Amino acid sequence: MVNAPILHSIHLDTPLSSMVACASERGVCLLEFTDNRRVERELTDLQKRLSTGVLPGSNPHLDQLKCELAEYFAGQRKQFTVPLHTPGTEFQKSVWNILREIPCGETRSYKQQSIALGKPKAVRAVAAANGQNRVSIVIPCHRVIGSDGSLTGYGGGLDRKKWLLEFEKARGMQLPLFNS
Repeated sequence: MVNAPILHSIHLDTPLSSMVACASERGVCLLEFTDNRRVERELTDLQKRLSTGVLPGSNPHLDQLKCELAEYFAGQRKQFTVPLHTPGTEFQKSVWNILREIPCGETRSYKQQSIALGKPKAVRAVAAANGQNRVSIVIPCHRVIGSDGSLTGYGGGLDRKKWLLEFEKARGMQLPLFNS
């Protein structure tokens, strides 16, 4: 790995629990809850995809992420501007880009998301790509719900998904009702 770019990693405390974040020189590539059983697998996959290692320590992208997350949890930020570095397939990247277009305080169904992509029959593929999102909260997959308004899978757990949606609603946003 001589001359390979290094991923830097930090731990962040949030109202929901501790999170781990990693960033390359291009941007944030991981933000996950530390108790998520997929974290180790995601770190290994990132290292393989980017041919790099992970070292503890910050960089400008992680500093910006830390600031923006603090503003988000203080109710002062609705949209994240920190650069992202999200390796994946072109389809996954298109799904993640659509996720970033869901405004804070709003939700979409997987079906609505697939229609927005121009692939109305790709609901399951869209759901799978959502599940491969490595940058929780910033790429807001928590804003995707079932077509019937129910809370559906979330890597951070349904309790956290519900908390995030209620948190955004409490900030004065209008969220469609969902079944709890």
